[in-house]
Amino acid sequence: MHGHYTGLQLIIGHLFLSCLAESGPSDYFYQDFLNGNGHGEVSSVKLYVVTSQQAVLPVRGGNATLPCRFWYDPELRGPRRVRVKWSWLPAGGGREEEDVLVAIGPRSRSFGRFRGRVHLRQDFPGDATLVIGGLHLNESGRYRCEVVDGLEDRSAAVDVELRGVVFPYQPPRGRYQLNYQGARQVCEEQDSTLATFDQLLQSWKDGLSWCNAGWLADGTVQYPITRPRVPCGGQRLAPGVRNYGRRHLHKHHYDVFCFSSSLRGDVYYLTHPDKLNLTAGQEACNEDGAQIATVGQLYAAWKFTGLDRCDAGWLSDGSLRYPIITPRNNCGSSEPGVRSFGFPPPQHKHGVYCFKSAAD
Repeated sequence: MHGHYTGLQLIIGHLFLSCLAESGPSDYFYQDFLNGNGHGEVSSVKLYVVTSQQAVLPVRGGNATLPCRFWYDPELRGPRRVRVKWSWLPAGGGREEEDVLVAIGPRSRSFGRFRGRVHLRQDFPGDATLVIGGLHLNESGRYRCEVVDGLEDRSAAVDVELRGVVFPYQPPRGRYQLNYQGARQVCEEQDSTLATFDQLLQSWKDGLSWCNAGWLADGTVQYPITRPRVPCGGQRLAPGVRNYGRRHLHKHHYDVFCFSSSLRGDVYYLTHPDKLNLTAGQEACNEDGAQIATVGQLYAAWKFTGLDRCDAGWLSDGSLRYPIITPRNNCGSSEPGVRSFGFPPPQHKHGVYCFKSAAD
């Protein structure tokens, strides 16, 4: 009876593997379909998968180490070949889970945007820790470590939360001009990405207050208010994040909330003998071995490097802004922040903020 049952298992296993072979490049499967005891009986050994951290807080451009380990109870005498799979669910919702890496023993394969940038650490037996190199700004989200041993399948999750800053953005042509795709594009142009609700909520807790509604990554339109007032939902509502809900991605137009993270480089106010128009400012940055800074880079420098300068300067989008850490006379409001003079005529002459990459 045992021999017949084993034969049936092998037939099922071969059929299952044949189906997987046609399903795409990311469908690795553990070669020994059943890890039994050789008599057609599945072992009662339990597989456990855990992570030592629920969330990691890396910086853009750096490495992210996502801990994961697995073990058996009772402990096994010898090693077993298992399949380890890491997948990623992007922050903000609205997208499907993507494969990151699949490994069987020392062999592994990475996929899509992660190809060539990820590997398993494997410092000890059962170490399935994932290391991501050169983390991108839009790679925050939930990463799932899944271990498959025959019919046993266990997983654990780690949230990757980039340290960053949320800022509201309005294009040169004025308020409420952006549909969802336009909002995504302007954030990318400013070295940023669409903010998620969690990022906006945290920024509100940190003091962000803005009375214009803006797109978020999940297609909702919201805005943060710390001091309720009539133009911003009314005085009777409590402070919080106001939510317009999901809007039509093409027909409806709003501002946008962008998210930028720490920089691998420096933002600085260019020392120059003359004030410059926008074109001359761009050229002056280039002559200094840099580029004119984006809005996202200026916000990141204000947030992470403490850039404090009471001089308005051109940015790449044609806006005029300056960052203040310590509020003082003649430097805007009594709160820290990035001040904006809007979009003056490009022929007007002002200072300029440049960005020099750490690689330059």
